Parts: sequence; C-alpha cells; structure tokens
Amino acid sequence: MELKNRYRNTESMIGHGNPSFTAAKEAGLLDLSVHNTGHGSLSLTDGREFINTCSCSYLGLDSHPDVLQGAIDVLTREKTMTMSISRLRVRLADLDALEEELTHLWRAKTVVTNSASSASAGLLPLIASGHLLPDGQKPILVFDKSAHFSMNLIKPICADETQVVTAPHNDLNFLEDLCRKHARVAYVADGFYSMGGVAIVKDLFALQDKYGLFLYFDDSHSLSIYGGAGEGYVRATMAGEVNPRTIIIGSLGKGFGTAGGAIMLGPTQHADLVGRFAGPLGWSQSLAIPAIGASVASARLHGTPELAARQKALRANVRYFDERVPTRTSGEDFPIKIIDVGPEAVAVEYSRKLMERGFYSSAVFFPIVPKGRAGLRIMLRSNISSEALRRLCDVVLELTSPGT
Repeated sequence: MELKNRYRNTESMIGHGNPSFTAAKEAGLLDLSVHNTGHGSLSLTDGREFINTCSCSYLGLDSHPDVLQGAIDVLTREKTMTMSISRLRVRLADLDALEEELTHLWRAKTVVTNSASSASAGLLPLIASGHLLPDGQKPILVFDKSAHFSMNLIKPICADETQVVTAPHNDLNFLEDLCRKHARVAYVADGFYSMGGVAIVKDLFALQDKYGLFLYFDDSHSLSIYGGAGEGYVRATMAGEVNPRTIIIGSLGKGFGTAGGAIMLGPTQHADLVGRFAGPLGWSQSLAIPAIGASVASARLHGTPELAARQKALRANVRYFDERVPTRTSGEDFPIKIIDVGPEAVAVEYSRKLMERGFYSSAVFFPIVPKGRAGLRIMLRSNISSEALRRLCDVVLELTSPGT
C-alpha cells in the first residue's frame, strides 16, 4: 500500500535541495573549519580571515569576559562536565540558581532545557494531547506556514494526538475562522522568524482574549535583544504574568550568548508535568555544566545597564544597514536581513563573492525558503564595527546592483 506524505516529503526535499547544498559546498561555503581570532573575525586553517555575518550572537555576549569566566568558575568548582542523569532525579544546584535568576528576570516560571528544539519536541505533543491546556481538552493544533523546522518536525507526532492544520503565514482571518468553528484552538508560531519578519503578536493576544486561543511561541531570535530584561519580543508585548494559555520558548544560544533553551510558563502551568512527560526534557541530556555557569553570568549581565547599551548598539547597526540596503524587513529593527535574489545559483555565487571580500553570508535556498526564492541572509550584531558594517554594505550594494 502506498502511503501519502501528509506532513513532510523527504525524497522531494532532498531531491530539490541537495543540488544547492552541493553547489554551496563546492563554492567553499559549507563545512568551514575555523579558529576564533579574538578580534572580531574568524580564521580559516589556511590563515585567511573573514567577518561572520551569519552569527545569531546578536549582542556579542558569547565572548563577554564575564560569560567566559562563569563557565570556567563552575567547571573548576564542580570538577565535572555534566551530571549524566535526568534532571528529574539529580541536578546541579547551579541549574536551580540559573532558573531562579531567569524566572525573576523575565517574570515567568522559567525551565532551562538542553535546547529550544528539544523543548518543542517535548512540549508540542503535550499541547496536542490537551495536557498543557487549562481545561485539559485536546485542541485543533495550527502551525503557521513559516513556523521553524524544529517545530514542523513534530507535526506527525502531534497528529497522532489531535487534528493538525497548517495556516497561511500571519493570516489572522484564517485563524479566527478556526476559532469560530472549534472550541479549542492552539497556534504554533515564531516570535521573530528566522527568515525575516515578526508574528502579529498583539492581534494574536486579542484573539486569545476573544476565543481562548492557546499560543505557543518560539521566540529564540528575539531573546535578549528585546525587552528591558532581554525577555524577548513576545514576553515584552505581554502585560502582567504569562497567562495559562501561553507558552514561550527561546534559545540561550543566540542573543543570550551561551547554550541551551528556556521555557517560560505561567504560574499555574504544570512544570512538574513538563519535566516528567515532555520527552527530552526528562532524559539524561542535561545542559553541560560550563554552559550553566556561563548562563548564570549572562543572566546577571541582563540585569545591568550593559544590556541596554548592547541593544542600542545593535539597533544602530540595524538602522544603518536599512538606510543603505533595501530589504523586505527594512524599518523593523530586525537583525536578520534577507536579500532576495531568486535563483539558487545566483545566491550561491553572491555568497561566494562576499566571502572573497571578507564577509561570510549564508546563501539560503530550498528547503530553507520556497523554491525559486533564494537569497542572502545577513545577521547583524552589536559588535560589528562601524567600519566593517560600512564595507559590508558597500560590497552588498556592489553585488546586487543591476548589471553587476
């Protein structure tokens, strides 16, 4: 019996996507082995240096002296890399300290995980089964069309629990129509999308107030860079406590500058249930101990004026880039900029030429973006110097000008 692909088609994905990956590798854009120079660039093994404009460390905290020292201090004190046991049974006291710091900082019960992806793998099936909804009933589970691959990957598992629907991107009318027809609807989306743009968060909260819509956000790309305490775009938009119809997750390995993931829960949500039944959250995959120490240090930095200074520097760089280079997210204060070029081969060639000029920018193509809509993805950071940013803009404009 021939089975129909309902949620993914691996053969099609590899067949259409692999030629572009192969071309990128042949152009010297994949599998790069590098060293960190310590002065804002990376060095290839042959000695060539380049500035990485694909880093998600938007605030440069990954190299902050306090963050590095935090990793060293806890490793020296505890004298082990990891506990190698489920956190349900035994966990390092420093992990409790980290979660307490983040809970206070972000005004939400915060559970630290091995990654944001493992958080989604554990949480989404519990949402589909209704166990994380206030009334315990199964919802219609709706994924935004542009939701990150790490969440889309869990669709088949969720579909074993409930009906799964894919909604057009940021389509409020589509979602409201579902809310009218079904008593319980849960919506899965990014806060900041990895290919540009933001969720319509205020409108979604309005639907939540009107219909009881359950909201699940992966806000990894805005954590640390938005909010007075770095709580991210979604949490900063939400007044008061995180309500029991909302869960926010995020990566500590991007703007936060360390490693791991974080789950923000409301005060009445079942943290014990999450720990016991959310799959990888309860397995022996606890955060490496140096990452815990680094994260405690980063959390404390988030409570100082330095966070606002770094956020301000990032926004200044974003505004400068927007003034020089037009993109579809110009004016959004969003550090990920997609320069649409269309054909996959053109995106690879532009990325290769940027690398020759000292800037690494990833060519994005199917399945990362739809077929025929390839482009360059440039990630801006607070610690890219004004001179480097000026040169980057010059090179991008030179490459993308008509007739080049």
